[in-house]
Amino acid sequence: MSDHVDVLVVGAGISGIGAAYHLQTLSPDRTFTILEGRDDIGGTWDLFRYPGVRSDSDMHTLGYSFKPWTAAKSIADGPSIMAYLRDTVAEYGIDRHIRFGHLVTTAEWSSDDARWTVTATKKATGETVRLTCNFLFMCSGYYSYKEGYTPEFPGRDRFQGRIVHPQAWPDDLDYAGKKVVIIGSGATAMTLVPAMADQAALVTMLQRSPTYVVSAPDEDPIANGLRKVLPGKLAYEITRKKNVAMQQFMYGRTRTQPEKVKQTLLKRVRKELGESYDVDTHFTPTYNPWDQRMCLVPNSDLFKSINSGKATVVTDHIDTFDETGITLASGAHLDADIVVTATGLNLVTLGEMTFSVDGETIDFADTWTYKGMSYSGVPNLVSTFGYINASWTLRADLTSEYVCRLLNHLRETGTVQCTPRLRPSDANMPQRPWIDDFSAGYMQRVMDRFPKQGDREPWINPQNYTRDKKMFRKAPLDDGCMQFTKPRVRETAPA
Repeated sequence: MSDHVDVLVVGAGISGIGAAYHLQTLSPDRTFTILEGRDDIGGTWDLFRYPGVRSDSDMHTLGYSFKPWTAAKSIADGPSIMAYLRDTVAEYGIDRHIRFGHLVTTAEWSSDDARWTVTATKKATGETVRLTCNFLFMCSGYYSYKEGYTPEFPGRDRFQGRIVHPQAWPDDLDYAGKKVVIIGSGATAMTLVPAMADQAALVTMLQRSPTYVVSAPDEDPIANGLRKVLPGKLAYEITRKKNVAMQQFMYGRTRTQPEKVKQTLLKRVRKELGESYDVDTHFTPTYNPWDQRMCLVPNSDLFKSINSGKATVVTDHIDTFDETGITLASGAHLDADIVVTATGLNLVTLGEMTFSVDGETIDFADTWTYKGMSYSGVPNLVSTFGYINASWTLRADLTSEYVCRLLNHLRETGTVQCTPRLRPSDANMPQRPWIDDFSAGYMQRVMDRFPKQGDREPWINPQNYTRDKKMFRKAPLDDGCMQFTKPRVRETAPA
């Protein structure tokens, strides 16, 4: 492989694989390479190995627009998603473009050369390698692969049992017949509880505050029915549109009628757990639906574990760990052999790399987001970030389409550099956080490190699929903000 390519993609997870497909389909004249720090594809779906790991979005929207999901289960487990990604890589010959074990550390832009110089470390040898590209496409996700987020717990060192984080699940963890406490109330905790309850003596989900939970079948009967009577691609397209419309409708209702949606959700939980269960304490959040992510429970598995007595939910605060478990603020004690800290991720900007433009280090907190994927003053760079309120891949697909539009426009206009810059009329825009109207702690902890968004296009990150489709597919590329420039003419001394 050459050390110079037209496009360098960082990350071979769900975003990077999708980027590769779009590049070779929509911009086939461009050469590209994918750098992946790990030894396999998959990103999130290769990293997380905890019991029951699964999607919490349906695979008809988490799957690619170009690659139908054909399995009966639409809420899929991790190994099934990995198999789907492997099929995609093999079917479209993407594997020949991937360099594994290349951990990217820096990216330096030179306007004189109109190219990025990217430095990576080979994991196997420690060797430093440099590659150059005209366009850098970041598909490295939004969280640190080094370690998950774990708060400081008083007395943690006293605990005689084992403490594990789901992001670093040990292969040798035997929890059969053990008392397990899972700290957290997000999607990971709610996946782990029923998955571990079958073998453990008792699984306790310890949460500081509740999360909205909705149960749904793991199979989509309409999707499975359509596949029997229609060509696979058409059936998939119809199901995808149906599910996108349902996602957007439900999210819209939470914005316009939050109390009504809240009561509907709580009524469904009471029906699952019975009127005698304390739903007010354990399943009634203090915020409105979709102010934070909602948790999907396939086939009521969490509720079944609670009803069977194999699992329980405790809503309280941790006072201290001790030798045999956790003492709570209420004075109660939870006995534990194993504690799982399902306490979240460490969010990062652009793969924990260092970026510079013409020798000046970039602090992304000082930039404005351009359509939620580029950064003011940073040339020839796009990063993929999916939706917090819908499937990640919906936005990843749109972002890849937009990158190909940009690349094709550069070729057609004979330009080499595209840089988003504020117009004079944008100078006094009000500043809003990059993700607005979303109170989840894992976001709030790091919003000060992310770019700002304004109050007008294209300086927004709307997290709205319908609006994004117009902004990415239909809006003019040369919009007065994205500035296209031709190669610099270098002066040469007379002979």
